[in-house]
Amino acid sequence: MRNRIHALAAGLTVLVALATPGCSANQASPTPPQQPPAITQPLASPPALPSQDEIAALFDQWNAALATGDPEKVADLYAPNAVLLPTMSNQIRTTRAEIVDYFTHFLESKPRGSIDRAVITVIDPQTAINTGIYTFELIRDGQLQNIQARYTFAYQKQNGKWLIVNHHSSTMPEPVPAR
Repeated sequence: MRNRIHALAAGLTVLVALATPGCSANQASPTPPQQPPAITQPLASPPALPSQDEIAALFDQWNAALATGDPEKVADLYAPNAVLLPTMSNQIRTTRAEIVDYFTHFLESKPRGSIDRAVITVIDPQTAINTGIYTFELIRDGQLQNIQARYTFAYQKQNGKWLIVNHHSSTMPEPVPAR
């Protein structure tokens, strides 16, 4: 039995030698594999996390787009697959055309938003959330109105640009004291 094991081991050694490049059956051991060339360039460091100020500025960019009165400019800030749950409509908007339609009507009221309280969460270098409470000044039926609402903007960096991938806004469920 012991001789069979030795013979089997010797046969395996020959098979391994034959299967190893640069080795022949006459060689007792294979030639050592060549080492890959050493990496001479330093590895890139991981992307930095965005600052909370950078994420907060995205609301200012969105608010400035509202001020243009152009629904296309506002929709440009949303990702192609974005979801909008708007303040002044019951319809969920999931396409660019639906988002443009919502802002076409919303912009008629000349909205001007301001953040009352923001909580910004940076998830990773490509993802962040800004959630909180904002107030809109709107002109409706010729009257200036303030609408306070809860909001969530989920952002994702796509092709180097921060885009809104999910935006939820809903009016406050309880009466809000005058500001």
